Amino acid sequence: MLLASLNPAAVAAGGDRSDAVTIDGTTLSRSDLVGAATSVAERVAGLPRVAVLAEPTVSTVLAIVGALIAGVPVIPVPSDVGAAERAHILGDSGAVAWLGAPGDDTLPVVPVRVHARSWHRYREPDPDAVALIIYTSGTTGAPKGVPVRRAQIAADIDALAKAWAWTADDTLVHGLPLFHVHGLVLGLLGSLRIGNRFCHTGKPTPEAYATAGGTMYFGVPTVWSRIAANPEAASALRGARLLISGSAALPTPVFERLRELTGHAPIERYGSTESLITLSTTVDGERRPGWVGTPLDGVSTRLVGEDGTLAPHDGETIGRLEVRGPMVFGGYLGRPDATEEAFDDGWYRTGDVAVIGADGMHRIVGRESVDLIKTGGYRVGAGEIETALLGHPGVAEAAVVGVDDEDLGQRIVAYVVGDADEAELIDYVAQQLSAHKRPREVRKVDTLPRNAMGKVLKRQLAGGAK
Repeated sequence: MLLASLNPAAVAAGGDRSDAVTIDGTTLSRSDLVGAATSVAERVAGLPRVAVLAEPTVSTVLAIVGALIAGVPVIPVPSDVGAAERAHILGDSGAVAWLGAPGDDTLPVVPVRVHARSWHRYREPDPDAVALIIYTSGTTGAPKGVPVRRAQIAADIDALAKAWAWTADDTLVHGLPLFHVHGLVLGLLGSLRIGNRFCHTGKPTPEAYATAGGTMYFGVPTVWSRIAANPEAASALRGARLLISGSAALPTPVFERLRELTGHAPIERYGSTESLITLSTTVDGERRPGWVGTPLDGVSTRLVGEDGTLAPHDGETIGRLEVRGPMVFGGYLGRPDATEEAFDDGWYRTGDVAVIGADGMHRIVGRESVDLIKTGGYRVGAGEIETALLGHPGVAEAAVVGVDDEDLGQRIVAYVVGDADEAELIDYVAQQLSAHKRPREVRKVDTLPRNAMGKVLKRQLAGGAK
């Protein structure tokens, strides 16, 4: 059963919890959540697909859970989506109605009544049925729909529960969007499956995290960076069990500062919309800055070199990362061409490049399209240079891209937020790493362009670096 803790029979047998979900200033018991969500299920049962404007509200939680109870696929629509992208998502997905708050006036609206209750019993849908259709960020064209099956979600949450010793006794806290895997699948649906308390802070500020009283905290690097810069808030997290970072690489200086201030070395993990989470450091294993751990139960990985042969697991050789496992998707919605391109004999081509150590630990170098820089005959990972730059006291943020160059093939250009001198930074990287990995240019900026999950939009930087 996907949402095991929402089994009405379990609630009736004494499995209720008075504070199952806290969001937008409202706390729901598990029985209230079951009753209200089942009332939603009665209004949408039989519909082919529904869209939910995924704002962090009680209505959003009830809409998503109610549709899942009824076996109706949900399309979570970003709350800040632009008109053109919203029209694409609605048209491409085949959504027939807005469930809850309307995102526009192009579809009819099925209301979510927070105080309504129903105790109708719904049969658990087939494990292979689609639970969610989540749209990619669209960095390589229009966003693609990723159908996520119920069995994928269950397999991933169960594997993470083992890796993180995640139990019903935990209180999970985060303030992340509810339209991505991180906040929605892991945060909300993970909590409902495991049966732990779930607390959404609204904006993920250091102060909100500090007062939430959680045992587990989810955050993207931007969130953790702000907490690391706030010693008082960071020290309040000493009573937690796990600090978990994902969606982008956590800079080593932030990792170390969190360990110093909170007493916890953060858990890092890796995944994507298409594969959910496939790699993670573990509750009882090594947590090494810059490394995202080993494969979860049921997951296999491989590195493929430029010549198509398997790359060695020596901790140095960069290769294209491919994965397979029960949480990996089966193909894009209505895009057989993109699906064929994404797979190689059952292996999902993640589009990321990585290195794997002899101990099985993985380090993500970055996206093959923007983070693997081929300069002067060398293959260089942008992430390694960014980590080096962030070690300089005059650098607050850094992003590195490769720009076409007639002589080198690509030249390394670094964008930094900070007050360090350009020549000093170039020399600093050359001393920390090999000379060929030094930036040829350093450009100072006030901010780095980022998406809702805190990932730097490198295509914007590369497009502006000529």
